[in-house]
Amino acid sequence: MAAGQRVERAVTGRPASYVPGRTLLLLAGRSPGDDQRPAAATALMQVGTGVALGALRGVWRATGLIGVRADVVQTLTRVIVDQTLENATGAGAPPRTWRRGEGVVEVVHAAVAALATRAVVERLVDPVLESRRGTASH
Repeated sequence: MAAGQRVERAVTGRPASYVPGRTLLLLAGRSPGDDQRPAAATALMQVGTGVALGALRGVWRATGLIGVRADVVQTLTRVIVDQTLENATGAGAPPRTWRRGEGVVEVVHAAVAALATRAVVERLVDPVLESRRGTASH
């Protein structure tokens, strides 16, 4: 997701966001200023969220939630988690206040991350715990 954001910012000229880092610092009980650029905390928050969603994606795959459905669920989960944490801490602005197109950019980045996660998870996790309940053979 971070690599995709770098490419997108190079094309669009949109500045880097340090909201994830400020969110992490606020969750840790610190009080970063709006003018602070906590790059390390931002990277840590992005990696941490990605790892957590990657683990969750592995559980989903093992229980039968795969492919495009899992991509959609992961994309929505990422956006919801990010927005909940950012707005609950006061680090981020509510989506209704964003400039036009920013929501699309957020969803596209989350969707790209979901596709990348799928590529990794589908190689590492077999869908072995899929329920047979309700099938004709049960």
